[in-house]
Amino acid sequence: MDQRVDKVLQMMRDDLRRELSLAGLAQSVNLSVWRLSHIFRSDVGMSPIQYLKFLRMEKAKYLLETSFLSVKEITHRVGLNDESHFVRDFKKVYGLPPANYRLLFKEGQLKGPDEKDMPGSKISKQMAKAAKGSILPSLSLLTYFLYALDGTL
Repeated sequence: MDQRVDKVLQMMRDDLRRELSLAGLAQSVNLSVWRLSHIFRSDVGMSPIQYLKFLRMEKAKYLLETSFLSVKEITHRVGLNDESHFVRDFKKVYGLPPANYRLLFKEGQLKGPDEKDMPGSKISKQMAKAAKGSILPSLSLLTYFLYALDGTL
């Protein structure tokens, strides 16, 4: 992986709350926006902005599973300002609004990072259907890879 892409990835992971712009990321590694986007997409498989959104959704999912923080607090902890947009985006990615996701996870109807899908799970099928066409199908391996590296997603 290109060192500049690695640096941008680390900057994104370090603080999801921080307001990051593509221009700022490109400037930090002495590249043009176009060149950074091209190299990043080649190495990671998606644009920097898509990847940042992916990281934020994964962190939000993790916080829903492991904390008692409100959806509003989680929205701010992952660097988003608008709770309604967060709820809409979370539902688009995972198939359920955050509060429903948390409830079903706590009831054991959804899997955690180290568990397998329950066979024939209606929720798993709903999530797979909702994720179809989104970035998730191609990123599930990337998610677990990143989680295995530093365990902070």
